[in-house]
Amino acid sequence: MPQKVAIYPGTFDPITLGHLSVIKRAKKIFDEVIVGVADSGSKKPMFDIETRVTMAKESLKEISGVKVFPFYSLLVNFCQEQKVNTIIRGLRAVSDFEYELQMGYANASIDKNIDTIYLMPSLEHAFISSTVVRDIVKHGGDASHLVPREILSFLEK
Repeated sequence: MPQKVAIYPGTFDPITLGHLSVIKRAKKIFDEVIVGVADSGSKKPMFDIETRVTMAKESLKEISGVKVFPFYSLLVNFCQEQKVNTIIRGLRAVSDFEYELQMGYANASIDKNIDTIYLMPSLEHAFISSTVVRDIVKHGGDASHLVPREILSFLEK
């Protein structure tokens, strides 16, 4: 029987416990989840793509069936390269929905074989975003309760 595979894309700048929550939920549905770390140079990320990939790999090493790859193209092209037709997107609040819906439709307009599934993080992690973590870290605060312990050393730098 063929494996069910999905791609969970994002900037992951940095990866958070909210991201891990969505990945764990996706693993209940899919045999394999590919975490696609987007280059996202236009967003001016705090960490370079190599560091973001390393942080994601370290954070996810205990979860079987999860792979991490960088990508530098349109998400649809990355999906085609990986031969995957399902995208996972996380929704924290209604404010995420409009943007994510628009992106899902845009991806489907480029490749009609692409489906997007929206998953919520667990309630305890629903407020966490990479932006919140970056703001806390930039101002010298403690974000250790928001991120996987494996990346704390990266945040201290």
